[in-house]
Amino acid sequence: AQRCENAAFEVDPRISNSEGASVYVQQSHFVGANSRGFIGGYPFSRHTISVAPIAGKGNKMQRDDWYTSARDPKKLARPELVGRYAAERALARLNARKLDTRTCPVLFEAPLAAGLLGAFVQAVSGGALYRKSSFLLDTLGKQVFPDHINIVEDPHLIGAVGSAPFDEEGVRTVRRKVVDNGVLQGYFLSSYSARKLGMQTTGNAGGSHNLDLVSTQTKRADDFEGMLRKMGTGLLVTELMGQGVNYVTGDYSRGASGYWIENGVIQYPVEEITIAGNMREMFTQIVAIGNDVLDRGNKSTGSILIEKMVVAGS
Repeated sequence: AQRCENAAFEVDPRISNSEGASVYVQQSHFVGANSRGFIGGYPFSRHTISVAPIAGKGNKMQRDDWYTSARDPKKLARPELVGRYAAERALARLNARKLDTRTCPVLFEAPLAAGLLGAFVQAVSGGALYRKSSFLLDTLGKQVFPDHINIVEDPHLIGAVGSAPFDEEGVRTVRRKVVDNGVLQGYFLSSYSARKLGMQTTGNAGGSHNLDLVSTQTKRADDFEGMLRKMGTGLLVTELMGQGVNYVTGDYSRGASGYWIENGVIQYPVEEITIAGNMREMFTQIVAIGNDVLDRGNKSTGSILIEKMVVAGS
């Protein structure tokens, strides 16, 4: 942790403070048993290094953070790299501006794009469905995403955070396509929610496993810079604040900060804005997914470009 934070301070004298650096280590063994005679278990581990440096002084300070996380500590990024990158992100946010209200394309940076995948999982999980509190009710077998979008759940990836041989009820997990060519193929169900819906469990008691959101149109050139060029002019979102998702209606409204992009080039940082839309429409308006995948959780995707959203500013 000290190596990570020291590396952040060494980047630039404008790194004036830090909210701290931390190292997190978890080693555990999950054991499950039920009244039907099942008993089984598997080991679990997770290692994380994080830091949150502050740039600038007075009322012009900006903070950012970065972390690396993996089951195997050998797969963690070096602490110095994490610290330097976090400092560079904080420095890049200095002298942020506000925007006038507009409608424009929005590019979600890969770590935030994984949150959109999480919102999808929430909307098609058994609890939300049998309570009829989801904006994706009765969408099984229907087009939810553009036809270039696929989502695969694979609980058996070696070393991945979301891997498990069985769920919390002891039901065997399987690899499956949740979305195929934009069409929803399956929900996320436990035995209880499946019974409520008159369906079969999908082995998701306790939540989803490793999920991969991909586009068949993603090319080698679609790295982060390539995605900026593909957007052309619009908003790059690098931080979101608040909850702001109504899972019954799909309405989405969250505080945000990031960068204004013109002709595929970052122009200046922006802050104190709100981005708004409807999740159902946002899913259908996914233009592209980058190959800039960041694997540090159980939901994997590159940056996601949405055709248009309302950006509310000053």
